[in-house]
Amino acid sequence: MKIITLHKPVSIDELYQHINQRLNPLFREQRQSTITFTITNTPAGIEISQPELYEGALFTIAVQDDELWITRSEHYVDDVNSITIESILNSLFDDVSDGQGTDLVQEG
Repeated sequence: MKIITLHKPVSIDELYQHINQRLNPLFREQRQSTITFTITNTPAGIEISQPELYEGALFTIAVQDDELWITRSEHYVDDVNSITIESILNSLFDDVSDGQGTDLVQEG
């Protein structure tokens, strides 16, 4: 799990809306691909998946006040699509922190 601090509290709904609006267009632009990911706001957190290509969620993001607890599927850590999504997510997390930046608290 990776824990990122946003330096300001964010609601799960606000984060979900931002990811839902921006992830797929940015992914298509960066990878020149027509793949579309499913983004779902579940009780466990925001899940990002693509059932046609991957089994289960690629990422699950839980919000704990000003921290994001990010779980990445261990089966796809070297997958180029997963790496691209992670890069996009990092920029989207910076967006919701109002430009205050983010800190990596823990990775492992």
